[in-house]
Amino acid sequence: MAEGIEPRTRPTGRLHRAVLRIDAATPPERDRAIDVLRALSILGVVLGHWLVTAIVLHTDHHLIGASPLRSMPALTPLTWALQPLAVFFFVGGRVAARGYAGARLREVRYRPWLARRARRLVRPAVPLLVLWALVLVGAAATGAAHETVRTLLGLVVSPLWFLLVFTALTAATPLLYRHGARIAVAACAVVALLDIAHFAGGGPAWVGQLREVNTLAGWLVPYCLGAAWSAGAFTRRRSAVALLAGGTLATAGLVLWGGYPASMVGVAGSQLSNLNPVSLAAVTFGLAQCGGALLLCRPLRRAVTAPSLGPGAPAGARPRVHPARMLWAAVAALNLSAITVFLWHQTAMLAVTTLTLSLGAPLPGLHTSPDTPVWAAARCAWIPVFAVALLALCAAFRQVERDASGRRESAA
Repeated sequence: MAEGIEPRTRPTGRLHRAVLRIDAATPPERDRAIDVLRALSILGVVLGHWLVTAIVLHTDHHLIGASPLRSMPALTPLTWALQPLAVFFFVGGRVAARGYAGARLREVRYRPWLARRARRLVRPAVPLLVLWALVLVGAAATGAAHETVRTLLGLVVSPLWFLLVFTALTAATPLLYRHGARIAVAACAVVALLDIAHFAGGGPAWVGQLREVNTLAGWLVPYCLGAAWSAGAFTRRRSAVALLAGGTLATAGLVLWGGYPASMVGVAGSQLSNLNPVSLAAVTFGLAQCGGALLLCRPLRRAVTAPSLGPGAPAGARPRVHPARMLWAAVAALNLSAITVFLWHQTAMLAVTTLTLSLGAPLPGLHTSPDTPVWAAARCAWIPVFAVALLALCAAFRQVERDASGRRESAA
């Protein structure tokens, strides 16, 4: 299908007109690959959480969080594909740095620029917190078990750390824009030194507490690389290859001989996590992801860019719906609600999990212990149900994010 189909039926025609409108409204200079990378990273986080987060109904009728990775370590490779946070920070650093550079050209001062960026990040969290505050008050009033309340609260609040870290890094964008590569190296060194001090053993307790700094320093690395990218770094393919190869080899070495876990997400009950706080293995893995993202930019750009009509097209010819335009419309729609999707995806899963408790017996893949391949297969079957619930929540709350951004076109 080289050209696509001219819309005829009424529902399909409306969809096709919307697709063509989104494609036409996209500025020619916009790098669509950036939006695709951001969309893929959001989808990876959502699917990752839905697949490796289990809620188990115990015999005394309270809910406890669990992880299938503890009982089925063979699923660990999933975390290598479904933990793309470094890509999100990498893209976020590039977009923020370019936005700040553009604001300076327009003579927009730092404080209003930061206020707008922070508002777009923080305001969508307000309805989430209000809703869950009411839910938790109701749960406490009805005598819900303490373990259940703690489990629900932990899963709902867990995405908020991302907003705090991302907002802090956004505030530092002017400095990072000027010295991105150097600060990335320094941040990587901080993570390495704190890991060494922690794992050496025998040190004071404050060393372990100080390692919490890695949560900021670890994600500072890809964010700074993104800022450096916006300033003209990584123009050659070999730079991306070096990041991918070097990060992969370093991560493999740290896992095989450094004692770091192979899972790139936390596993309940494990003594060490690569994410809480961020470890050196997570940082080197992020470097490999950044290199891979750079290498994917060209094919992703082609995938969402339809061929133009060209100078030989007859007068009055209209562009037809092309698969690339359909894909771009989906990417643009997801980017418009990226923060909403990120904040509400755990609520969608919890809504399905708790509402189905009234059906009677625990349902496989939803309320049962995640310790067999049967659970994994059943959980995959529940993913579309979670997706429908998430779509409903996004329809209800996405306007908050769009109002906070102050515009309706694809998020920059």
